[in-house]
Amino acid sequence: MLQQNAASGLKIAIVGAGPAGFYAAEALAAACPDCEITLIERLPTPYGLIRSGVAPDHQTTKSIQNTFERIARLDNIRFVGNVEIGGDVSLDELRRFYDGVVLACGAPLDAPLGIPGDNLPEVYGAAQFVGWYNGHPDFAELNPRLDGGGVVVIGNGNVAIDIARVLSKSPDELANSDIAHHALQRLSVADLSDVHIVGRRGPVEAKFTTAELQELGELQTTVALADAAELPETIGEEFSLRDRRLKNKNLECFKAFAQADPMSRARRLRFQFNARPVQVLGDDRVEAVRFERTRVVGEAVEGTGEIFEIPCSLVVYAIGYRPSPMLGVNLRGTDNRLQSDAGRVAPGLYVVGWLKRGPSGKIGTNRIDGEEIAKKIIAEVDASGRTGFSGLEKLFQERSLRWTDFDDWKAIEAAEVAAALMGAPRRKFVRVDHMLEVCRKIPATPA
Repeated sequence: MLQQNAASGLKIAIVGAGPAGFYAAEALAAACPDCEITLIERLPTPYGLIRSGVAPDHQTTKSIQNTFERIARLDNIRFVGNVEIGGDVSLDELRRFYDGVVLACGAPLDAPLGIPGDNLPEVYGAAQFVGWYNGHPDFAELNPRLDGGGVVVIGNGNVAIDIARVLSKSPDELANSDIAHHALQRLSVADLSDVHIVGRRGPVEAKFTTAELQELGELQTTVALADAAELPETIGEEFSLRDRRLKNKNLECFKAFAQADPMSRARRLRFQFNARPVQVLGDDRVEAVRFERTRVVGEAVEGTGEIFEIPCSLVVYAIGYRPSPMLGVNLRGTDNRLQSDAGRVAPGLYVVGWLKRGPSGKIGTNRIDGEEIAKKIIAEVDASGRTGFSGLEKLFQERSLRWTDFDDWKAIEAAEVAAALMGAPRRKFVRVDHMLEVCRKIPATPA
């Protein structure tokens, strides 16, 4: 537990109400109980990737929002939604109202695929596609092609598995999820016979977790497959005992997939390793992806010159994320994070989460970030008599900005729960104007 510092009366704004923002707010509230903390979010709803990034069929993971609700209810924390910093209010304006500002807005954009054909309309980054089936307002209007027989998912991490699993589940398997209604309707009638998960490295180097792999062996209408020729017999001695144990568990899953009958279910989910995409083929729409076989040499991946193609009608790539080029703050050139000195970007300006360390780590990693930045702020920032939220609210009024508070969010949530289909935890609103109608006490139905 952080020790209370002599600093008192600080006014701190946090930009971004996802895990990084909430954990920073919690740490600051503990370190300085009489400071004023404002959590500012671009959307009317809080929780960031917990709401729009975590797989809709992983409700246990989403339950962390109960912790965040407790944080939001602390006396010195205020949630302010539907306000874009860098749009509705500039970062410079925000800093004039607050003693310190913490940037916690993550890395919302997809790292580019960067190959010929990646601009075809059926090629989506994970942030887009996951946002579509999770009901993020920015991506609700996506119209992915789900009737062409095959999908290629590029990536060897859990995001790729999430995408492939959602595409491979039956409507009954998704009934207890909070997948967006429009996505459930489209997937219920989708004609997807084969989903391919393809990665540049081999099964030993893949970043999947065993629990995620095991889920794929339990799908009702889809059989998970792997090629025995791509699997090593054992894990090499170059790994630590812990890593060997974890990788062996994954290898056992792949070996089970290699023995499965491809015709045992209606659809197939195929793992393919040591292949990097070199071109998306098609004139006006996706027809296939061309790959080059690779080999892992030390830490590097080398091409072998062997080329093959996978026919498909949809491509989703899950190869990483990058921050939005916003707020006038410099990004580091190579690793998709803000330039900072252990979280300090400039005097009175700080950064946490993915925006600080790059898109890596688990949800709980953000708690460490929050505690570290709270210590730094308490040690470095003095209360200067700034107005905090009272001044910001006057600016909202001058600009006729409609902002939401936490009670508004609870009204949105209650309407989503009330509209849920049988078995589902909620039916999400996917349009901001519909969310705001609920806050104004005007009846609205989620899309």
